[in-house]
Amino acid sequence: MKLYLDSFDVESWQEWIPSGLFYGITTNPILAERAGLFYPSINWSSKMALAEKLNVKEFHIQLPSCDETAISFAAQRKEEAQNFNFKFVVKVPLTKEGVKLVPEMKRLGLSILMTACYHSKQYITADAIEADYIAPYFGRMEEAGLDAYDHMSLMKDLERHSTNRCKILVASIRSVEQMITLAAQGHLYFTISPAIADELLTAELTVKAVSEFDEAATKVEV
Repeated sequence: MKLYLDSFDVESWQEWIPSGLFYGITTNPILAERAGLFYPSINWSSKMALAEKLNVKEFHIQLPSCDETAISFAAQRKEEAQNFNFKFVVKVPLTKEGVKLVPEMKRLGLSILMTACYHSKQYITADAIEADYIAPYFGRMEEAGLDAYDHMSLMKDLERHSTNRCKILVASIRSVEQMITLAAQGHLYFTISPAIADELLTAELTVKAVSEFDEAATKVEV
């Protein structure tokens, strides 16, 4: 099982990454906006330096667009990432325009995650172009009225029979219960928000039990 922190909030990075719970960090323009960042002016080297300091194993950055500037953006981030000790992964939208960018990015030696997946059929595309990862938006799929669990089950079956082994990194998780059900299907990679991380580590009965242990351990002999 590998977990990724889905956040561009450096305070959340500093809170959660040292726990050892997370293998990597995933980012995108919406997360940047929520963190008060303007995507075109982000100091990527600074963010990467912090990620390395926190001992992140993978750092995922999404393309700002799929136009003629995309390859240049990816190449610049790859060059910056070479200064740091983690695996850099570029996130590419699962559109026709995005798919057409992948061959050149592969020639540049980039690791690829195909993002914004809403249908099991998109696994076939991601695997055929030899992407490293595909990110299905589970919560958004459910909210769009799709049978998200069925799509995820089909994707897992496709992954099991794949020769390229494109990994499924489940995104847009809304609750720990969703994670449990998907993990039981065999899904091993999840990117989650700090709020879901907090929910994952919160169990009232565990807190109660520990409180009782503490109370017993600190009793004064009479």
